[in-house]
Amino acid sequence: MIGLIGGMSYASTITYYKLINEFSQTHHNSLSRAKILISSVDFDEIEKYQHNNEWQKAASLLNEEAKRLEKAGASIIALCTNTMHKVANELQKDLKAKFIHIAHSSLDELNLNNIKDVLLLGTKYTMQEDFYKNELKGLNVITPNNDDMNTINDIIFNELCKDLIIQSSKEKFINIVNKHKVQGVLLACTEISLLINESDFDNLRVFDTTYIHAKDIFNQSLKNLN
Repeated sequence: MIGLIGGMSYASTITYYKLINEFSQTHHNSLSRAKILISSVDFDEIEKYQHNNEWQKAASLLNEEAKRLEKAGASIIALCTNTMHKVANELQKDLKAKFIHIAHSSLDELNLNNIKDVLLLGTKYTMQEDFYKNELKGLNVITPNNDDMNTINDIIFNELCKDLIIQSSKEKFINIVNKHKVQGVLLACTEISLLINESDFDNLRVFDTTYIHAKDIFNQSLKNLN
């Protein structure tokens, strides 16, 4: 049983559910689908904790959700967001279920593809702080300048989290990426893949953390069956 903590935002949570079941369909080649429990939190409450630097309150809330999923039968827990992995350690407190960390899943995928220089795109918290970069061990992690960070952050919260896809914002993202000479781009916000993907660039690898994380969650669930 897979337990997903979602709602941050609902748009990316839908993608997780869809992807995991698609992996299940491909693997089993039947009508079999993954057993998934979803706890969808109120993102407005989480965002206020972020804005007010009340991360411990957010951690306690997510820890309660994780325990609720575990009590309901989940043996694997995953957080359907990059930014809130800032409190990943606190979230796992007294949790017996296996926690699948999105940055660890992404690091494995980047290493598999021999990517050493990567541009990190996400919310301002993910790009500015070290909680995510420190998990990408052995990589040269590059982030945009402050103005571009603010642009990215505004688009994420004011558009993508509301499931608004705007062409001019897509062009802004592409222009920001094209300023950097890197081997790969890591979309370290679960909403960014709603806007851009690898087909938007020439000779540049783009790694979608939502897809990578969902694939790893499903693969880990298979290991638990064996």
